[in-house]
Amino acid sequence: MPAVSNTSPLSNLAIIDRLEILRGQLGQIIIPVAVQLELDRLSHAGARLRLAAALHDGWLRVMPLTAPVPPAFAAALDPGEAEALALAAQVKATLVLLDESAARLKASQLGIPHIGVLGVMLRAKQSGQIVS
Repeated sequence: MPAVSNTSPLSNLAIIDRLEILRGQLGQIIIPVAVQLELDRLSHAGARLRLAAALHDGWLRVMPLTAPVPPAFAAALDPGEAEALALAAQVKATLVLLDESAARLKASQLGIPHIGVLGVMLRAKQSGQIVS
C-alpha cells in the first residue's frame, strides 16, 4: 500500500524543489482532501506548480476518507494531520509522513510507522539519492 502524507513534508520538499526524493523512496503517495486543500493554499507558487505536476503524473494521489475523522484525532490535531492519520488507518498504510510532534505521537499510539522530512532526507543521503 502506498504511503500517506500530511502537508508539511510535501510542501517543504516542493519549496526546495526536491519532491523527487519522495517519489524515489516511496513510489506512490496518497493524501486526504484536507491535505490537498492546505497544499492548494501554499503561498509559494513554484511549490504549488511542482505539487500539481506530481498529482498530474499520478505518483501523488488524493483519496477521500470513507469514514469520518475520529473525534480524538479532530480534537488533538489540525485537519490535515487528523485526515492523514485517519487515511493511513483506513488504507493500512505502511508509512505516514508527519513532521508535527502531536501527530507523530498519535501515529505511535496507533502503531502506524511514521517518518518526517528530516528522516526522508537522512534516508536520501544514506542511499546516495542526494550528496549532502
